[in-house]
Amino acid sequence: MDIRSQAQVELSRCPCGGTHLPQDHWQAAEGMPHDPAELVNDLVRMGLYKPETLELAKTLTEVEMKEALLLRQMGGNPERERFCQALIKEAGGLDQVFTAAFGVHSTEFFSNTIRNSEFSRREFMKRVVVAGALIAAASCGQQQAETPDAAQSPAANAPTNLEKKDLTIGFIPITCATPIVMSEPLGFYSKYGLNVQVKKMPNWAAVRDSAIAGELDAYHMLSPMPIAITLGLGSASFPIKLASIENINGQAITVAAKHKGKVKEAKDFKGFKIGVPFPFSMHNMLIRYYLAAGGLDPDKDVQISPVPPPDSVAKMAAGEIDAMLMPDPFNQRAVFEQVGFIHLLTKDLWDGHPCCAFAASQQWIDANPNTFRAVNKAIIDAAAYADTPANRPEIAKALIERKYLNQPLPVVEAVLTGKFEDGLGNTQDVPDRIGFDPYPWKSFSKWIAAQLVRWDLMPKDKADYDKIAQDIFLTDLAAELQKELGQTPPSTAERSEKLKYDTFDPEDPAVYVDEQIKRFKV
Repeated sequence: MDIRSQAQVELSRCPCGGTHLPQDHWQAAEGMPHDPAELVNDLVRMGLYKPETLELAKTLTEVEMKEALLLRQMGGNPERERFCQALIKEAGGLDQVFTAAFGVHSTEFFSNTIRNSEFSRREFMKRVVVAGALIAAASCGQQQAETPDAAQSPAANAPTNLEKKDLTIGFIPITCATPIVMSEPLGFYSKYGLNVQVKKMPNWAAVRDSAIAGELDAYHMLSPMPIAITLGLGSASFPIKLASIENINGQAITVAAKHKGKVKEAKDFKGFKIGVPFPFSMHNMLIRYYLAAGGLDPDKDVQISPVPPPDSVAKMAAGEIDAMLMPDPFNQRAVFEQVGFIHLLTKDLWDGHPCCAFAASQQWIDANPNTFRAVNKAIIDAAAYADTPANRPEIAKALIERKYLNQPLPVVEAVLTGKFEDGLGNTQDVPDRIGFDPYPWKSFSKWIAAQLVRWDLMPKDKADYDKIAQDIFLTDLAAELQKELGQTPPSTAERSEKLKYDTFDPEDPAVYVDEQIKRFKV
């Protein structure tokens, strides 16, 4: 059966029962070109393939061909194929595998190879024709039945003065990115006149490097990263603004299953290899806080090293790390895979602590002030929606898709609803395991900066706490946008922060650091 016949068969199976291509069209199709690329163009002109259908077909076909390429290397050995598929799953998807092999430009590498190889191009386009027919057939029956959710309809006051409507925002596939990610499938970006593509990134260093290189419009970042990058800590100095907080809480300390019954408190971590997602992360700051309060020196008694979140469960399973303080859903995924157990939720170290943030460069904000305001407003709007418990199951279903978190639904639901197994035989019910409060308290900035100084990640002479908080955290703008959305932001920019072992007074961060060192001896 040739490619035209395959496409005709797939469309004839349409579940809605309609006839989408009259018989005379099929007769005309007999004279259509045999070249797959030309055939696709004709099908688009005939109205059979909408542009979005074609794009989805191309995406799915790329995934299929990538998987076929990897499995072909297994030489037809079923055991090797199963192992390869398990590796793909553990890596977080094919995109992660190809990124590990070819770097952050792996997608462009694959696309260029297809485009420049005549055999690959023809094979690719042939598959696109059939994939497009399948998508068109499967989707047309739903078009009349679907009803848009509250976020889909454009807001009455959607901005009309946007400098740029098509945006790319980089993200790491973790639940901390929920407002940024869910705004694409649930329509919050389109509500504000934006066409946003969220782009999955392999690790935080890639986010940072792509930001500095200008390859992204805006970013999902760890809350300390805008401070670190702006001040040139660990990279070139590049001014970045923290626009809004993505999530509060939502992390955990997870320990390898082999240590069950042996780890009860911080001192039991002595000698452990511990993974954190990035040096400039709340995760690194919080694990150090916990260990130091328990009598351990984080730089001498344990080994803390950066581990990309998508790699964390595999590294724990392989025995490369004994414990980790990671963003979810990877703590819950470790339990799900029976690789580890949840020792402590970070909300028990600091209830309401920040984790991730939405950020953009000063340069981009200056060039696109109206667009920046619109995208930040969309994300703040989405955060309020995500913070409502009744919306969490819907959000979980949107997030699990391959191009987003690519995780089992029970894992993501456990994180978002707070009803979860801890790996120790207990079923927990912690509704505020993760929250979505977008307000960027300046006291967050000051605590982060204080810990960067404490652990020698920032020189003391750069620690102008007030200036850092004022210049980098856009607290006033976030409050303004919240008010426009009918929300009630705090009336002050900073507050006293209550942690498990002490209280942080933002009026004098330097004194706080000295008191910590004196009290915990490290």
